[in-house]
Amino acid sequence: MNVIEKTRELGKAIQEDERYKKYMQACTDNDTDTEIQNAIGKFNQLRSALSIEMQKPDKDADKMTSLDTEIKELYDEIMAMPKMVAFNEAKAEMDALLGSVNYIISMSANGEDPETCPAEAPHSCGGNCGSCGGCH
Repeated sequence: MNVIEKTRELGKAIQEDERYKKYMQACTDNDTDTEIQNAIGKFNQLRSALSIEMQKPDKDADKMTSLDTEIKELYDEIMAMPKMVAFNEAKAEMDALLGSVNYIISMSANGEDPETCPAEAPHSCGGNCGSCGGCH
């Protein structure tokens, strides 16, 4: 079996993972939620209006400030919606999974043992090499 075939197997395994399923469900939930979609539409309209105002030679500072405030408030509202919170949590889990997969593949391509290399990159160097996966 070649590398591409193994990669396709990995792709199938990812799609069977609960984190992938949770993420895909959260995507569907957001895509079909009228309240979220309407809020995102309004958000995009406000951003467009701000962009247009910023390009005018005679910018209205008060209008730009008002639009900016409204954009930030609407963004906070969208991000606080329960389905959006669930989506962001699922996305973070999926991103972490893919980060681990990519890190193991990269480490393996650099000669590390795929069975023993860590599932994620060391986050920072504390100066004590005893707990480190190694500097390269």
